[in-house]
Amino acid sequence: MASIFTYEPDLPRVASPWITPTDSPKPSTPQPKDPATASKFLSSDQLSDYGVTKLEAEPQEGPTEYKLHLLLRPRRNYSSSSTSSLVSGSQQRRQQSASQASRDSPVLAPSNQSRQNRLEQLTTQLLWRLQQSAPYHASATSDLVLPKLPEAASSLQTPSRPGKLLAGLEESRGALYEIGVSDDGTFVGLTKDEMDESLTNLRAMAASLGCNVEVVRMVVVGDCEWQESMSGVDATANSSKGDRLGKRPFSTFDGQKASLRQHAKLWVAEALVTPDLSSRKKPQVPISSPSATRAEALHLGQSPGFPEQTPLEAHKATEQLRITLTGPTTSGKSSLLGTLSTATLDNGRGKSRLSLLKHRHEIASGVTSSVAQELLGYKEDEIINYAYGNVSSWTDIHASAEDGRLVFVSDSAGHPRYRRTTVRGLVGWAPHWTALCVAADDCENAPSGAGGTSSAQEILGTAGAGIDLANAHLELCLKLDKPLAIVITKLDLASKTSLRQILSKILTAVKAVGRIPSIVPPDQNKVVLESDLATIPQTDNDTIQKIVDQMSKSDGLTSIVPIIMTSAARGTGIRSMHTLLSKLPIPSTPTSHDFVGPVLNPEQPACLFHIEDIFGVPASHEPLASKGVSSVDSGVVIAGHLRFGRLSVGDTVVAGPFPAESDEDESPPNKSGARSSPSSFGASLSHPSSNELARIASRNLVSASITKGEWYHAHIVSLRNLRLPVHSLEAGQVGTLGIVFNLLEEELSNSVFERSPPTAPRVRKGMVVAIPSRHMVETGHTLQAASGFSGSFEDGDINSVTPGSLVVVYIASIRASARVLRVTPHDDHESVARLTEEMDDVFSLDSAVEKEEPEPLIFGSDGVTDLTFEFITNREWIELGSQILVMPGGGHGLYHGSERGEKGVAGLEGFVGRVIEVAD
Repeated sequence: MASIFTYEPDLPRVASPWITPTDSPKPSTPQPKDPATASKFLSSDQLSDYGVTKLEAEPQEGPTEYKLHLLLRPRRNYSSSSTSSLVSGSQQRRQQSASQASRDSPVLAPSNQSRQNRLEQLTTQLLWRLQQSAPYHASATSDLVLPKLPEAASSLQTPSRPGKLLAGLEESRGALYEIGVSDDGTFVGLTKDEMDESLTNLRAMAASLGCNVEVVRMVVVGDCEWQESMSGVDATANSSKGDRLGKRPFSTFDGQKASLRQHAKLWVAEALVTPDLSSRKKPQVPISSPSATRAEALHLGQSPGFPEQTPLEAHKATEQLRITLTGPTTSGKSSLLGTLSTATLDNGRGKSRLSLLKHRHEIASGVTSSVAQELLGYKEDEIINYAYGNVSSWTDIHASAEDGRLVFVSDSAGHPRYRRTTVRGLVGWAPHWTALCVAADDCENAPSGAGGTSSAQEILGTAGAGIDLANAHLELCLKLDKPLAIVITKLDLASKTSLRQILSKILTAVKAVGRIPSIVPPDQNKVVLESDLATIPQTDNDTIQKIVDQMSKSDGLTSIVPIIMTSAARGTGIRSMHTLLSKLPIPSTPTSHDFVGPVLNPEQPACLFHIEDIFGVPASHEPLASKGVSSVDSGVVIAGHLRFGRLSVGDTVVAGPFPAESDEDESPPNKSGARSSPSSFGASLSHPSSNELARIASRNLVSASITKGEWYHAHIVSLRNLRLPVHSLEAGQVGTLGIVFNLLEEELSNSVFERSPPTAPRVRKGMVVAIPSRHMVETGHTLQAASGFSGSFEDGDINSVTPGSLVVVYIASIRASARVLRVTPHDDHESVARLTEEMDDVFSLDSAVEKEEPEPLIFGSDGVTDLTFEFITNREWIELGSQILVMPGGGHGLYHGSERGEKGVAGLEGFVGRVIEVAD
């Protein structure tokens, strides 16, 4: 199997070899790039203006290609050429001295088949050069449309517009073609008609891949001469034709034949091939405006001086399902996902999961500590993973599963020590379904063989005695009230007694919350080969379809819980698991008013993107280094899910909330980037003092109307949906955004020291990227960050949370530390505006400890209780009506490590509610 890690973080630059010629001395210090000088070079056609006589040799890899010509026919024979003596290592034959070959041995025209073969080879070579400047290299070429050579025409015709952009080329930085140059960098040159024909062929090849061609420079490198024999009737006509081609004809008559001697200049061209992005939505920037520079036009995908082209036909999107694997440690989650994605059976020691592990300590310990994500594809009865055909990356899976289904699977940690990673996998990325993995041998009499499941006492020591980790995960999944499927793993290690106990425990918990369990009959095949995991059997298809039909007839997707039994070692149930993933219903597309109606929540943005992860790669790249000064990268690549709306490349967005600008009397921010992490609560790190909490909280209580620097304007420069570069991101999809902040340039000072360029703000997880609604723009309103909020809970155990206690809250992509301000019955809920007046009294933790008294039980109407929270470290943007998960953050949990370096472990006990009010 090919390597699945095909991302190239350090791509070769698409730099013109004209910048650093071999015979030109390289300056020891960088020279300033004068736009006027660059413009002169781009418009000049004289080689002397460049001071170059030869280019560097053609690199074997990279986005630069040297071609003597791109003709589909042999070149003419020249009697003399000023560059012929310099040709070496090329297909250009030495010119014959007597040069009667044009009359004695005419060159036969190649057949149409040989010309078509050369055209296909040239197009494939162009594709390879374009992929050299793309972060992801796709090996699938199922949608490659090669240009067809017309039967009667001697050359191709330039198409009116590029065709469909080939998958994987959306983020290619382009390719440079040096035409008329040999492989060692020697200038050979082409006549004007040959150069025009070569550029026409290049445009046709590029159009078949969905790309544009821009001629960067055309330079005269020499002269040539050749003789043509023709009848006297055509001599006069050819004379005028020679003038049009830039040739100087000299005729000598011999009887009825005329020997026509032609002179012409030899040209070398540099052409830039870039993906056609005109179908992406872009802001209208008038090119004639002085503020609209050439770089801005290129960044928006426009051609300077030309109108925007008609958008391409919208590409039919493949349906996408997101599912999260959760469960206790050693329950076989990673091994199951490894078998699903690679069709490799496990050996009981983690063979199938090796491709998923990110860190060395995960391989050594066998314990997953991070979130691993994989992509599966389904089309009809075919399973598309890394064992399917020529698939080596997610881009190949996209291409192979077109018009089918894509399943985005996240594997989360299961050890109690990594509770925050476990909960992020359940709450973050907005999964459509949750798959709880429970080992079939997870009981007291579990076997001790290879791959056996560890008990809680073996994992946690004496503190884990009597704790059921599988039941804790099951209770949390049921509290979140999301579509749930239960996967019983390690069926090969289970006895009938242990399997009966596990099923009894699961069925009891599922029925207790009013859900209906539906057990999928286990696979009757005792032996399943890896080759059998390529397709979905019809029997499994019919069985799963019956369960899906029951879901469609029930009240919702949460009413029925499918239960499936698998074994990653023997392959039992793996095909049934594939069938389940290919058939599970997908919820409807989310909108901005799913949680609360427009009357209660009128200030919703038009588009909302939750940030789940940040990557340290550049957000944008200069397509050609010789085209201008490259600015300081003020962008960042972020990952997350699009809650609602639609994002496209070129959209102007706002990102935040960032820490507000502090007053002069406050302490300066930490320039090193270190900050108090919400994860410090519940871990072995020391808690901040009450004075520190009060100071941080009072800073967060600044009114949103006077805060500055909370929201930054930016524009989107790249988009990926499940690693596939796309034109736009639709509601409900996950992907990555490359955004560049619109930073204001500071005024130049008169100091001798150069002022440092403005730096981009630091993005963190939990922030949002949004497009303000039309109403917000017209009224001048902006997004309001929240310093606190109120939530409504139906769980009666929420009364164990007392005012002043520290908790960790999870809302969408937010994971933040908060302090409980008030606990009130639902009927007596007070507004947050009035509660903020009493926050000073609540902040005094020392006095609150002194007056500590037993809190009476508080119950609202129908057992509903409202809690008011206040964020400790940062202000957050919260959507009214969104789900909230509150977990204890200040207690010892299961146990608190007392030794140096030992981490405390907290349980999965939490309370689930809804946000009913937000405090600015």
